[in-house]
Amino acid sequence: MNKTLVALILVNFAYIGILPRIFFKKDGRYNLMWWMTAGPLFLNAALLLAHLADLFQFEAYWSSALFAYELMILILSIFSIGMISYTMGTHRIPLALWHQNNDAPMNIVTWGAYKYIRHPFYTSFITAQIASVLLLPHWSTIIGLVWCVLVLNRTAAREEKNLSASTFGAEYQTYIKSTGRFFPKIGV
Repeated sequence: MNKTLVALILVNFAYIGILPRIFFKKDGRYNLMWWMTAGPLFLNAALLLAHLADLFQFEAYWSSALFAYELMILILSIFSIGMISYTMGTHRIPLALWHQNNDAPMNIVTWGAYKYIRHPFYTSFITAQIASVLLLPHWSTIIGLVWCVLVLNRTAAREEKNLSASTFGAEYQTYIKSTGRFFPKIGV
């Protein structure tokens, strides 16, 4: 296993992990849904650390196409880190901590990273999970990825429902038609 790539993915997960401290409003709580969302990110980071520390070893799957997989892992990790930074730079004010009751919108952000996708933070989390699965392809990391996608999809749907019911509902419905939830819409 390429230790540089492991370190890069762990930096990626650490960057995600410090978002509540460096970006989000400080008035939120780490409620059950926050932990359910963070859980798969912690899981895959812990599995990578355990593998790196030789606490257990997974079978190597990618020996024949190692360079291609390492390149994909590198690109996905850099994309995830860059997307987090780009998304933070898009916002003029910090957002409410995820899954809070006090996260009523002040406006609809449709520029920067949001010009292409409605949930760029979530996209970066999913991308980091995909990179961790490619680096450590095992049923446990795959469970982390699937768990992450399911929880983020549920959370995104709830957020979109709340935004559609807000005073910005009509504007948000128009925005939904031109952007994808986690990945850009093709042909729009």
